[in-house]
Amino acid sequence: MDLRATISEVIGAEAGDVLDVPIAGQMLLERSLFNKGTAFTPEERRELGLLGLLPPHHETLDEQVRRAFEALEDKPSPLEKHIYLRQLQDSNATLFYRLVLDHLAELMPILYTPTVGLACERYSHIFRRPRGLFIAYPERDEIETILENASSPQVEVIVVTDGERILGLGDQGAGGMGISIGKLALYTACGGIHPGTTLPILLDAGTNNRGLLDDPLYIGWRHERVTGNDYDAFIEAFVRAVERKFPGVLLQWEDFAQHNAHRLLDRYRDRLCTFNDDIQGTAAVTTGALLAASAVSGRPLRDQIVAVVGAGSAGCGIAEQLAAAMVEDGLSIDEARTRFYLIDRSGLLVDTMDGLLDFQRSLAQPASKVAGWRPSDGGLLGLREVVEQARPTILIGTSGQPGAFPEPAIRAMARHVDRPILFPLSNPTSRAEATPTDLLEWTNGRALIATGSPFDDVVHDGRRYRIAQCNNSYVFPGIGLGVRAARARRVSDAMFMAAARALAGAAPALHDPAGALLPPLNEARRVARTIALAVAEAARREGLADAEGDIKALVDAKVWQPRYLRLRRRRGAAG
Repeated sequence: MDLRATISEVIGAEAGDVLDVPIAGQMLLERSLFNKGTAFTPEERRELGLLGLLPPHHETLDEQVRRAFEALEDKPSPLEKHIYLRQLQDSNATLFYRLVLDHLAELMPILYTPTVGLACERYSHIFRRPRGLFIAYPERDEIETILENASSPQVEVIVVTDGERILGLGDQGAGGMGISIGKLALYTACGGIHPGTTLPILLDAGTNNRGLLDDPLYIGWRHERVTGNDYDAFIEAFVRAVERKFPGVLLQWEDFAQHNAHRLLDRYRDRLCTFNDDIQGTAAVTTGALLAASAVSGRPLRDQIVAVVGAGSAGCGIAEQLAAAMVEDGLSIDEARTRFYLIDRSGLLVDTMDGLLDFQRSLAQPASKVAGWRPSDGGLLGLREVVEQARPTILIGTSGQPGAFPEPAIRAMARHVDRPILFPLSNPTSRAEATPTDLLEWTNGRALIATGSPFDDVVHDGRRYRIAQCNNSYVFPGIGLGVRAARARRVSDAMFMAAARALAGAAPALHDPAGALLPPLNEARRVARTIALAVAEAARREGLADAEGDIKALVDAKVWQPRYLRLRRRRGAAG
């Protein structure tokens, strides 16, 4: 029984193809990529040993979707809906993705943020069926064997996390696998990457979350986190194994802690086709939304002054991407960086501070520039002083701290900016720096807003405001699609900038005063294709693309549509 070879065949199959399968009966029903449930035709049921294993009525995929959505709607909470969707994904991939595509805007918050955060916290308690690969530190000498156990022999995209910094929730240990699974579901739903070519991985280096270590149901490695040289050797062993087993794969680093995220990206970005979504994906989607907001405000990006509350990997990554965009618009890199004011727990970053991380240092303001500023109570220069002295036109929040955009600071900002651009990006929703309702109230409806988590439209003074969700799902599926279509050897900064500018060009607000700064989520596949084309073209311009031929044809050929194939029993099929 050569099931792995058949998985490769289903990955390459097109509509109308007939697929010979080496399994039948109950075994066939338990394989998500092959299972059609009640959509197996009477002929298939007889040939594949399914008579009596299914209800007699033969259904269409449309009918199955209606039933699945009705069952989903009956679930009493977002977490229960998330569990239902994960079970459906594990039992029937085609039905799962068709359901998600038909209801993408409604299901995105269930599949991913904010619900995925709770699912990660509860992962050990809601665990039903394994998906992907768990690579635990005690098994570090067997990584190649573990990779051989991947269900598909044809892996094109990997999302890997060590679970140390899940969203704004901190260390979730093995529960971080929920993030890898969720991201890859969006690669397929939004970008069209075939689900059989995706692989979620959890690198279990332990956890420092005492609640998890004390939880009798915790399913991860019960040990404090490995650090230092031991951790680095673990990561290196993983990367080497991936290079040997899946050469050319796109590897996405996800939710690594600040002290590891940048240095791992720097170490491997010129060795693998790889990127860090928290740093580069967040920066690209934010840059795209800010380019659109700048156009709506009438002030070009190069003339904006930017305050960032939260100077971690995401905040600094956004600042560097915006600085690069300002350079493209005519500033020098030094001129661009002077326009950024980053605020962390220790206050405004200045170049004389002790303990600045390498990625923070280039964005710290000269101490001489702020020498005359009078600090607030506590002796720190914070957002209030930045608003009063620097008069920012853009305020970005990546702090994970609710209330980090206080009313006095926002009202002060609105006094000197006609259209303040306010992006509270922390997620889940409970971690947002402020709500859109409050921001519109404090700015008399003049703010241009995008958030990290989903918020409903806001009605202020009789006018409805559409709130854009500055969600990485706008960019990473399109980037992945473009990278794989072009067979790019690396993921470059220019490719992220191409993605950001393509996203900005799709903003409804450019054409509609009541429009949002980002397209509606139900247009995610169209947006992903636009971004993929821009990314693939950038890869080709830089000499990083190995695929030849028409870019549009290459991209469109990589997009998988969830529809059933005709199955036929291979001689000697097991059941």
